[in-house]
Amino acid sequence: MRYGGHLVIWELQLVLLFLVKVKAEDSTAACPEGYISDAKAVCVDENECNTDEDEPSIPCGDNAKCFNTEGSYYCQCGSGFRSTKGSVNFTGENPDKCQDINECTVENIDCGPNAACVNNEGSYGCVCEIGFRASNGKETFLDGKGVTCQDINECTVDDIDCGPNAACVNNAGSYACFCEVGFVTSSGGTFSDGQKCQDKDECALNTTICGGNARCYNNQGSYYCICNPGFSSNNKTGICEDTNECEITDICVENAKCNNIPGGHYCVCNPGFRLGSGNTNFTTKTESCEDICNMDAAICGGGACRQGPDGHECVCHKGYTNYGFNQEACTALSCDGTLDDVSVGQTLPELEALHSMLSGLCMRLTENNATGTSAQKGALDGEALLMQLLSLIDNLLSKGPLRDHKQVTFLLSAVEGALKQLGQLLNYPKTKKSTKYVEVELLVERGDSSPTGNVSLLSENAQLDTHWETATGAAFSGFPTVALLTYKNLEESTNDYFGVTPDKANQRFQINSKVVTATVSNANTTQLAKNITLSFPHLNSKEEQHKCVYWDHEGGVWSDRGCTVVTSGANHTVCSCSHLSSFAVLMALYEVEDTFELLMITWVGMSLSLVCLLTCILTFACCRSIQNTRNTIHLHLSLSLFIASVIFLAGISRTENQTGCALVAGMLHYFYLASFCWMCLEGVQLFRMVVLVFNTTLRSRYMMAAGYGVPALIVAISAMVNAKGYGSKRLCWFDVKENGFIWSFLGPVIVIIAANVFFFLITVYKLAEKFSSLNPDLNNLRKIKVFTTTAVAQLAVLGSMWIFGCFQFNKSTMAMSYIFTFLNSLQGVLMFVMHCLLNKQVREEYGKFMSCICAPHKTKYSDFSGSNQSKTQTSKSAQNTGESHI
Repeated sequence: MRYGGHLVIWELQLVLLFLVKVKAEDSTAACPEGYISDAKAVCVDENECNTDEDEPSIPCGDNAKCFNTEGSYYCQCGSGFRSTKGSVNFTGENPDKCQDINECTVENIDCGPNAACVNNEGSYGCVCEIGFRASNGKETFLDGKGVTCQDINECTVDDIDCGPNAACVNNAGSYACFCEVGFVTSSGGTFSDGQKCQDKDECALNTTICGGNARCYNNQGSYYCICNPGFSSNNKTGICEDTNECEITDICVENAKCNNIPGGHYCVCNPGFRLGSGNTNFTTKTESCEDICNMDAAICGGGACRQGPDGHECVCHKGYTNYGFNQEACTALSCDGTLDDVSVGQTLPELEALHSMLSGLCMRLTENNATGTSAQKGALDGEALLMQLLSLIDNLLSKGPLRDHKQVTFLLSAVEGALKQLGQLLNYPKTKKSTKYVEVELLVERGDSSPTGNVSLLSENAQLDTHWETATGAAFSGFPTVALLTYKNLEESTNDYFGVTPDKANQRFQINSKVVTATVSNANTTQLAKNITLSFPHLNSKEEQHKCVYWDHEGGVWSDRGCTVVTSGANHTVCSCSHLSSFAVLMALYEVEDTFELLMITWVGMSLSLVCLLTCILTFACCRSIQNTRNTIHLHLSLSLFIASVIFLAGISRTENQTGCALVAGMLHYFYLASFCWMCLEGVQLFRMVVLVFNTTLRSRYMMAAGYGVPALIVAISAMVNAKGYGSKRLCWFDVKENGFIWSFLGPVIVIIAANVFFFLITVYKLAEKFSSLNPDLNNLRKIKVFTTTAVAQLAVLGSMWIFGCFQFNKSTMAMSYIFTFLNSLQGVLMFVMHCLLNKQVREEYGKFMSCICAPHKTKYSDFSGSNQSKTQTSKSAQNTGESHI
């Protein structure tokens, strides 16, 4: 019962509490939102921010503050925070969150140098960088408070140990260890820990640290320098400078001179003295300088030795010379054998002047220098004498080719001797001069010993390669000389003197290079120990055989003895010779061979031509019915060709008598020119017949003057200008080696052909006009047309014949020779065919003549004769009237 009673009591209490609560809710529900009923059932403001002091409600969330208002409330983010939506106030109905503001990025925070801004939850702070600390001693601080970050001197504050031979150096915000002077780390730079300073070898790192005149020595942490022997340290600069040992008195022996050199000295004997040991210098007093004149009695050769102000001097005896260099040995010089034995009085004045110059030079060189001074050298200016020699050669060659081989021999011999003398008078090792007709280069090597090695001289037209041993010879004179002189036009004077045996009977030679003189001071050059090499560019680029030749003074001809061809092409030839002289290159030209075929064509063709030409002469001279101006021209044309052909057959190869051969060549020149002049007259006659119409006949005396007088004038002038041009060693015709003389024939021929072409062109043009006229005289026009055609054909054949004749000079033009021979042999046949067989009147005359010979009865002959006579008279009348009617 007790237990049940207690349960009833608890149940009644719970009911009572429920009723009280219901009553309170009813009273609260009666108040507006934000208000609650108090104990007296009065509605008062509800503080939403803190309804229970023990467990306050936080309706605003983290980092926000709640603010109560009458009947409501609002939330705001705390300092250092802001709403995510950007609003200032918010409530539970519009919930929001407050997030931290990063003042270091949003606001203009200036923490000062060596400091950095650090953001915190709801705030920020300034922190000093590593190696710095705040002046207020705190870890963080706010900007604008006067706090600065100051450097921490780790070298004094911290326990820094850089090791031996090193020092700690504080830096802004850090520190570093530096090696002391003379020490270095393995890395070569600064360090903080873990490394050691070791000695630096300055001598190995910088080999020039002590300069070029001292040696470097390394020690621990440093180095020192010691001057080399012969050098001493300058107290001001510390540089090792040369010590002048020559300032020490009597450091060298008597008759010697001290020469200071960097780090030492040496002594040399004074001029005129020499060491007995043969050395050139010395440094100790164990040597002695002795008089050269006493040591070597042959030092001056053919002269006396004595001491002079500049050393020893050689006073040459008479007949000896040292070419003005008084310390050189005197060598013998004989003026009797300097020049070839020629009659100076019979030579050219220029050669006489050259002879006089060389004779005077030789005499002055061999005069007794009794005074022992240098008067010879001062009086004999080698360069001036060389220019005088070149001027004399220029004057000689400017007059034209030399007339005979003796003059050539004298010139070449004189120049060779002069170059030997003048080369040793020159002061410079190399001298090169050039004038209008000569180019020369000389090399002189002076010294106490004989030079060795190759030597090369080059000019525009030749190159000489030899050796100094060749120039020196067996005896060293002290000044070996090599010279190369090129003549720019002497080949014209030497083109006829050949002592070379041709390889073939039909070969002839022509110089195909410039003539050069090569000489050395060596007196014996007839057989050299080492051959010289000469390179020549060709004057004419041809693939022909070439020979290397020299001028033989004894024979006065070109000879190939001792000279061989090393290489040869179309443009140059390289020669090797075992002696010295004047040299050139010969080109072997091919002479057109008189083959059996050419001879047969010539004799058969020209024999037939002579018969035809003789027939033409008899026809035009004896047939009166056909005689007129045109046929008179044909008569003399045939006569000129007939005489020229007879002379050609009889005398073209009769070269044994040069005078007779020249006469034959002159007569051929004359009659061939005459034939062309008569052809020109034919062109003039046709021109007059077509263009002038009236007065078409040419007077006989004018025709004779033009046909025979003009050729006579040309031949006379040619003979007076160059009579040697007529006749050669092979044929009695023009000598093609006489440059340009062939044009005394080809020139007039070309002019005549050009004139005839001009006349024929006008004639054809006028004929065309007359054929197209309203009332042409067809008979006469056809006749003139035939005349013009035959004349043009005649000129074309005879003119082209000589064109082919100009190209038969070598093997490659053999075809030209056949064409020329064929046309030349058949020109008489051509005349007979064109002017006789193709001429109707002439054929009628031949018919009458044959009928007279072959007629069986007199009556038939009379009838035939009468008929033909009538036809002939009619034809003649038509012909005579035909010329006047046009």
